[in-house]
Formats: sequence, structure tokens, C-alpha cells
Amino acid sequence: MLTDKIRLSGPESNDPEDILSSSLGVIFPDDITNQHGDRDNSVIYLSPSLGPLTLTLADPQGEDSRKLFSHFLWNAGLQLAEFIEEGDVQNRDWSVQGERVLELGAGTGLAGIVAGLKGAKEVVISDYPAPEVLENIKNNVERNVLSRKDASGVGEVRVKGHEWGVLDDAFSKESKESFGKILVADCLWMPWQHLNLLKSIRWFMKAGGKAWVVAGFHTGRAKMRGFYEESALSEAGLEIEKIWERNAEGTEREWVLDRGIEDVTERKRWLVVGILRSKG
Repeated sequence: MLTDKIRLSGPESNDPEDILSSSLGVIFPDDITNQHGDRDNSVIYLSPSLGPLTLTLADPQGEDSRKLFSHFLWNAGLQLAEFIEEGDVQNRDWSVQGERVLELGAGTGLAGIVAGLKGAKEVVISDYPAPEVLENIKNNVERNVLSRKDASGVGEVRVKGHEWGVLDDAFSKESKESFGKILVADCLWMPWQHLNLLKSIRWFMKAGGKAWVVAGFHTGRAKMRGFYEESALSEAGLEIEKIWERNAEGTEREWVLDRGIEDVTERKRWLVVGILRSKG
């Protein structure tokens, strides 16, 4: 199962809430955890080929930063990292070898870190320009990438602040249409930001490039499906190359806009995976 690759590392707690949280998988074995870690516990991603990757999480300052939910590692990030690490999954090419890669809305930066360790030429890991969020990503890069900088196949990894849809800053201007692969993990739960995110994806995507977008259904299908509506994609100059659904066990099925009333516990096990390209 996807979540088998996650362990927490931190001080033991006697807080009843923490004990209950850690026991939910035993009490409700069919319920899957979607968010991993907290400010007191590092998340360890057990990579089969790279070894353990230790990720700290940001301690958001203020309500606006907390609303970003970048202080968790989400299952969509795990899935995207797994795809990149394996390179070829069910006859689909997820290789980043020799590519310039950009991660948007990175949170912990796991997918971008794995890309940097799996042969990408250069990786830029970005998130909303909140200092505590960017500083935490930099620490994760230093711990997991820079410590291996002399190893074969490790690319350059940088961290940049980027607010979706804001394209007049220095980084955006100098990086227009310069990334062959764009990584987006669990960023679709804010419908009011869909168009801004799509604009950023198109702005940074080079000719022939692809965006790999993975998101969980834990906030509901209705909140994310607008991202894939033809009108929004067309306005941003993008189109869908392929889209499907995949659960934590690796079972895949067709993507649909509406499955009617979905059981919350079952819904949480599923992700939507989309590959976007420039239109025309």
C-alpha cells in the first residue's frame, strides 16, 4: 500500500489526541491516513532505491499560512514521488532524466527532492512565499539532496517562492517556458485558485513539456473537478493528455466528473492523476 512507505520520527507523546490519532488505523482498518506528520514529528519516506528520506514540516505562522496546509505530507505527494522513483509505471514514462523540473505548491518538497535524486538536470521546488514554508523546504533539500551532492546523478535543486498566477516577479520572468516537467501534488482543493494554478503551469511549461498533476479526493470530487473542465484548461492554453483514478493499492479506473454520493472512507483511498500539455 502507498502509505506503507511512511514512518514518523519524533518524541513520544502521552497526549490522548495523539494516541487516538496514531491508533485510527487499528480501530478503523479500512480508513486511510491522507496527511502525515506534524510540527513535532518528522516524516520518513522509505524509498526503495534512495534509502530513507527525512522530511520536517513547516510550522505555519498565522492563519493565512495555516490555510495553505503545506505543513503536512499528503498521499498525492507520496504517489508522485513513487511514480518518479520507479520511472516506468504500467507502461507510462515518469522519468525525469536530464530534465529541468519545477514543483508547484510543494509543501515538504518530496516529489521535487526525488526528482533531483533520480537524474533531473535541475529542479526548482516552489511554494507560496511564506518564509517558514520556504525555509523548511530548504532544510529538507539540504538534508536529503545536498548531503549527496557528490553522488552520481544528483542534480541541482533550488527553492523559490511563487504565488500561482503572479507572473511578473524576477523568477517568473527569467523562467518562462523553461521546464520540461512540472510537478503538482494535492493542490486542487481550492477551486478559486484553479485558474491561477493553470496559468502558472502553462507559463513555466516549455514546448513539448508535461505537467504531472496528482490530487486526493479527501476534500471531495466537486472541489477538484473544475480544474479539469475544458473551459478552464482552454483559457490557460492547456489540454489533457491522459487522466485516470488510482487508489492506495494501485488499482486504476476511469476518471469521471461525478460518481454520485461517494462513501467518505472509500473516497479517501483514491487519487486522480492527470497529465497536461500545452494546447495545440
